[in-house]
Amino acid sequence: MSTDMGHGAPPATFTPTANDPQNQMTDSPRMAPGWPGIEPRWTSARKSAVGTALSDGSRVWFTASHGILNEIYYPEVDNACTRDAGFLVTAADGFFAEEKRDCTHVVQWIEPGVPAYRLHNVCTRGKFAIEKRICASPEYNVVLQRVQFTPHVGKLADYRLFLLMSPHIGNHGAGNTGWTGEHKGQHILFAHREWTSLAIACSAQITDSTVGFAGPNDAWHDIRHNGCITRVYDRAENGNIAMAAEVDLVGSDGVFTFAIGFGGDPDTAALHARAALHDPFEDTERRYMAAWEDWQAALEPLDEQPRADLDLYRSSTAVMKSHMTMNCDGAAIASLSVPWGATQGDGNLGGYHLVWPRDMVETAGGMLAAGAHDEMRAMLRFLAVSQDEDGGWPQNMWLNGTPFWNGVQLDEVAFPILLVDMARRENAIDPEDVSLAWPMVQRAATFVSLHGPSTDQDRWEENEGYSPFTLAVEISALLCAAELADIAGRGEFAEYLRDTADDWNASIEHFTYAVDTPLAQHIGVDGYYVRVGSSRAEDEAAPTRGLIHVKNRASNDAQIDASDLVSVDALAFVRFGLRDANDPRMANTVKVIDHVLRTETNTGPTWSRYNEDGYGEHTDGRDFDGTGVGRGWPLLTGERAHYELAAGNFDEAKRLAGVMRAQANGSALLPEQVWNAADIPERELFNGEASGSAMPLVWAHSEYVKLLRSIKEGRMFDCPPQTHERYLATVNVPRVRAWSRSHITSVLPHGRVLRVDTAEKAMVHWSADSWATVVNTESVQVAPGLYSTQLPTEGLEKGAVVRFTIYWGGLGSWEGSDYAVGVV
Repeated sequence: MSTDMGHGAPPATFTPTANDPQNQMTDSPRMAPGWPGIEPRWTSARKSAVGTALSDGSRVWFTASHGILNEIYYPEVDNACTRDAGFLVTAADGFFAEEKRDCTHVVQWIEPGVPAYRLHNVCTRGKFAIEKRICASPEYNVVLQRVQFTPHVGKLADYRLFLLMSPHIGNHGAGNTGWTGEHKGQHILFAHREWTSLAIACSAQITDSTVGFAGPNDAWHDIRHNGCITRVYDRAENGNIAMAAEVDLVGSDGVFTFAIGFGGDPDTAALHARAALHDPFEDTERRYMAAWEDWQAALEPLDEQPRADLDLYRSSTAVMKSHMTMNCDGAAIASLSVPWGATQGDGNLGGYHLVWPRDMVETAGGMLAAGAHDEMRAMLRFLAVSQDEDGGWPQNMWLNGTPFWNGVQLDEVAFPILLVDMARRENAIDPEDVSLAWPMVQRAATFVSLHGPSTDQDRWEENEGYSPFTLAVEISALLCAAELADIAGRGEFAEYLRDTADDWNASIEHFTYAVDTPLAQHIGVDGYYVRVGSSRAEDEAAPTRGLIHVKNRASNDAQIDASDLVSVDALAFVRFGLRDANDPRMANTVKVIDHVLRTETNTGPTWSRYNEDGYGEHTDGRDFDGTGVGRGWPLLTGERAHYELAAGNFDEAKRLAGVMRAQANGSALLPEQVWNAADIPERELFNGEASGSAMPLVWAHSEYVKLLRSIKEGRMFDCPPQTHERYLATVNVPRVRAWSRSHITSVLPHGRVLRVDTAEKAMVHWSADSWATVVNTESVQVAPGLYSTQLPTEGLEKGAVVRFTIYWGGLGSWEGSDYAVGVV
């Protein structure tokens, strides 16, 4: 084994297979030097194309950016297997060009809503053009690109063309093994890692090929300096590898098809690649497109009128569908990208190709709005089977339900309840489906009741406390669960859930509305809803005055007063029907949000998540590296449009929908964030256009689809009616004050029952006269894993103090602590 890079020999971890040269060749293969290669990195998250075949016979998903293929996923949508695959061009006069860096790129959908693409790459020096048509085979695990190379200066024979591919199998750039070989007499390039293989085949003759370790000795450097492949290696084992193949341009007349096939072993991958090349590309593309056309034809006609050149509705539905799984029917990931991928390596295995329950329910809502009821029902099934035993869901997870991160976000637990109820209201599920979903709803509602209203993490996965968005989702979900409990014949549980929702709803202002602050005085309002209220015991009297630790910032200034942090999240109080859009407190908050978070860009206004946000590029455009500056999110433009619709500003809602269209890229994909500062061309950052975080973000596309449905119907499509009826149409007076170990309150509003909630059977030993008299009250089970003890405290005078402790019958032990709750 060559060791001329000074790294020593790679460990022999690869098991030879039928198409491994170590099996086939009698002479020793020419082993590539430079093991294990440079540290692997992913690639740009600014995708210009994503797609997959709507077929049980195909298990690949593809992405593209900068005119070339990027990550290809196999056998599921959470498992990236390539970094990128693009062309290098040379000529005898020393000319060299790399397709992704030295061309202008135009991407076109071949048909609206059908993710098959035409990529036009034109040399910036006017020498050539490369046109590619990209789709997946409906029958095989193969991504196909039909290529036409056209010389603009000179003739075809003057140029040489090389495909350069970087395998990153199994979400890893390290540990890949590649080799050149044959399958049934056809020249094939292979790569393998663990249980997955890929094979590259071409309809034209491959005149030369090599495989090596990424770094100074790889094919890119060889071709760049020599104009051709001079260092031919048969094999590179267990490292970060790159593979190159030269295509016979003259013999193919500049037109050929590359097939990138996948399988559990090299032979299967090669068989799929060669089989996909057997049919004419045009026939395969036609079958691919026909399935998508049929799917699109069944959707709601929410297309913009008049039909816009940028058909963001149809691209949004295709993006949502393209991020769904095949094997675990119903799962949907957040994005086929790794944010700031060029600076991310194997340490970031998940990227955004993971299931976030929140993003998935948002996507399911978009599917429901578009009329894709089958997809929505599949998502509901996945949520049911991926729910944890305790009723929650992982913060995010792989498709098999294995957690990736382990935070607890209560909006993610509450959202599936809202989905069930919304699907029921839209007649997308029948009564039998509602009954089947009831156990999931019951467990989720129990989890939220025992762990809320404060959340360990807000929807931005950063802060614990009283998050306005989480509160809105929790409360509305509890009311929806109560109605579903009535349908299931669980009246006692329904009453419990409504009491809990009423208590938390009445506390929203205490938890999150700050008054008489310097910011309020500066803007001229009496107060506003903060980003998050502190749930620490010492801040119970004034949650909006506590200190909040802000993530993604230098540690020396990460502690900020809650009253100094403002977020768009308060709009959720209107979105989920808890507060009227014209409530003075909401109007005040919108003024503050616009003053602090709104930025005008070349594509329209954009809103940041919250002030002091550090999740985004640095001010000089460097990639986010754990710190940075948060940028504008197009999905928040959609949320603001929904608020305007609720406030009766129909024209403004439509205008903001137009802003979302403007903030999509040239191939109708919406980014997670847009750059809201001055242009930095050398970093591809342009005002009002995508930053480097993630594109497409499926959540943004689902928000746009729901906005179109909302505008069409003149109402917020996903707003549950239960909240409006209970909190806006009538005056609601809460009956109880809920106490639990997750919400240890010391305050009991006058006239309310004190309710002690536990996960186990218990007896509450209590007194309202400093233990002069004592009452023992047994708990009552209201749901599996949920017990409630109601103390008749509604008649106590103001100033009275209820003292209690808990006896755990199942354990035969006392709590060991006394609690005091004062009547106010």
